Amino acid sequence: MTSTLKIIMNTHGGRHSSDTKLALIERGMHAAGLAFDLAPTEYPNHAVELARQAVAAGYKIIVAAGGDGTLNEVVNGMMQAAAGPADVTLAILPLGTANDLAYTLKLPSDITAACHRIAAGNSRLIDVGCVNGRYFANNSAVGLEPVVTVTQHRMRWIKGSVRYIVAALKCILAAKPWQARLEWDAGVFEGPVVLVSVGNGPRTGGAFFITPKAQVDDGQFDFVYGLGMSRLRLLWLLPQTFSGRHLGSRMVVNRRTTELAITITPASPIQADGEVFETSATHIKYKILPGRLRVIV
Repeated sequence: MTSTLKIIMNTHGGRHSSDTKLALIERGMHAAGLAFDLAPTEYPNHAVELARQAVAAGYKIIVAAGGDGTLNEVVNGMMQAAAGPADVTLAILPLGTANDLAYTLKLPSDITAACHRIAAGNSRLIDVGCVNGRYFANNSAVGLEPVVTVTQHRMRWIKGSVRYIVAALKCILAAKPWQARLEWDAGVFEGPVVLVSVGNGPRTGGAFFITPKAQVDDGQFDFVYGLGMSRLRLLWLLPQTFSGRHLGSRMVVNRRTTELAITITPASPIQADGEVFETSATHIKYKILPGRLRVIV
C-alpha cells in the first residue's frame, strides 16, 4: 500500500499512556512499511471532527487508534462526511479497554500484527446502526446497560474489563424497571423492562455477549430486552451474559429487525459503542444501514 494513512489516536483512557500508544503505533507502522499522518485527540468527540477533516482531505484509509469509543467517533465523522464504502476505508488499532468490534472482526490485539493487517489491505463491508442521529458499529442500548456505562466511567481506578463487571453489579443492586413500548418490523411489546440492547455485533463491555447471535453484515439488528424482574434475578442472569446463556431465560426476549422505535419512562440514557451521547431520552429510534462501512480485517 502506497498511500499515506490518517491515524486518529485517542490520547486518554485504554490500556496504555499516550506516550506508550504513540511508541506502539510508530513501531508497528514502521515494521509494516506504512506511511502515516497522526492526529491525536484533545477533547471528547474531537475524533468526529478529525475524521470529517480526513475524509475532506482525501485520505482513503482512516485508522481509529483506541477503543470502541474512539472507533464510534471516527465512524460518526466518516458517516457525517457522506463517505461511502467506495470512498474511504476504516482500519482499527485496538488500544482501548474492551475493543469489542476488533474482537468480532478477529483483529489481533498486538499492535504490530494489527499494522501488518492494515498493510495487507483485506477488507469487508459491515452494517452501521443509527440511533437518534448517532451512528454505531457494534452496539447501542437504553436502560440498565448505559447506566452501567456511566458508572464504569467513574471507576477508572479499576483497570480492564473487570471494571464493567463491577459497575454492572453495583447498578443491578440499585436497579428499577422502566416502562416501555417497543415497535419493530414484526412486533410490538409494551410493559416493564430493565434494558433494551441493540447489537450489530455480539459482544459489549469486553465480556458481555448480550446479543450473541448478532452478525455485523446480515442487514439486521439483533435486539434483546429484559422484562421487569427482581434484582436477585438480574444477579442470577449476569454471569450467563458472559456466554449468551441468558437467552434461555423466559425473562429475556431476543428479536431481529431493521428498525426499532422505543418510548420509555422515566427517561433513559443512550449509549452507542460504549459512549453515552444522550443522558435523558424518552423517544428512541434505531435504523440499520446495510453494508455501509468498509473495514480492513
